[in-house]
Amino acid sequence: MVEFTDRQLIEQISWGQKDAYQQLLHRQLPAVSRFVLRMTGQAAETEDIVQEVFLRLWTQADRFDPQLAGVSTWLHRIAHNLCIDYFRKHNRLDSKAQPTDSTGGIEPDAVLEGSTRRQAVTLALSALPERQRSAIILCHYQELSNIEAAMILDVSVDALESLLARGRRKLRSILENPTCS
Repeated sequence: MVEFTDRQLIEQISWGQKDAYQQLLHRQLPAVSRFVLRMTGQAAETEDIVQEVFLRLWTQADRFDPQLAGVSTWLHRIAHNLCIDYFRKHNRLDSKAQPTDSTGGIEPDAVLEGSTRRQAVTLALSALPERQRSAIILCHYQELSNIEAAMILDVSVDALESLLARGRRKLRSILENPTCS
């Protein structure tokens, strides 16, 4: 099987090539799903939003402009916009999401402390304003560069760095004083 770049695949998708779509879906689905789950904290919303992201990949591949962004950045931008739309529709833009426990509810004692810490960070993250939460998720969890994250959020790199700094300070404050969030 020939390996194509993401840009080559998206061009083939714009011509209706289903195999190219499947290959790009396989590559990008995990990262987009992680991003949306961290944004929403809800498995059901994540599934719906991710499905819409990849539906738009199929129907709007011809709108992708490789001069403006990479494929991953473009898909994350679509996902981010859909998350914002979802929050607005449900009046949850800055409200706390109740994160889903992806472990199935059964945790061995050996990982309980790490899991508890992870849950505390997830809850604290959900308490951040949307833009700060998005910036932290994109840069720290998705490991995107500041330039890519700024493109997804449609802000300058300086504005992104400011969002990150404010978000980190607020996150630290919430984690140090959980009752004050």
